[in-house]
Amino acid sequence: MRVLRALTVAAAAVVAVGLSTPFVAANPSDPLGGSPSGQGGNGGLGGNNGNNGNNGNGPSNVTVNPYSVHQGSTMQVSAAGCRHGGTVWSAGNFPQTNLSAGSIGFATVRIFNHASPGNHTLSVKCHDNSLVATHRFTILRGNGAQGGIGGSFGPSTAETAIGSSLVGAAALGAGAHVLRRRRPLRGRA
Repeated sequence: MRVLRALTVAAAAVVAVGLSTPFVAANPSDPLGGSPSGQGGNGGLGGNNGNNGNNGNGPSNVTVNPYSVHQGSTMQVSAAGCRHGGTVWSAGNFPQTNLSAGSIGFATVRIFNHASPGNHTLSVKCHDNSLVATHRFTILRGNGAQGGIGGSFGPSTAETAIGSSLVGAAALGAGAHVLRRRRPLRGRA
């Protein structure tokens, strides 16, 4: 009978740990859920279909993510063809920002809080080329949702491990308590 109780408590602990596993699997490593590809918006082709007539030299295939962004928010810009890096700018909307080096360069820009809402154009220029590619984006009035963490993120791996160990310890403690309380005293019948 004691073994059955101990097995029941152990099974309950295993079930508790098993039920917490989907929360760990649902917690992505990128809390924003974005990808570094910068795809999104309107398909991402810059002026003259992103080529600017340069046959692969200079910036091309400029993309923004998201296409529509609130004042004070960030936007990711990517462009192909700037193997040695480059710069991204949009006068009055965000400061000039460096584009990373590589076959596809990335930059994260923060829209000014006072930027005027509406349709705007950003420009991309490579460090090793004088050609400039452009792309349109939209600034929306006001700040985006400032919800804070408040349940918008799942538990981290560390939180899940701590919770699982606490549940296991509680199950073992409860099992030990039950076994100790049910043990008959010697000399009493």
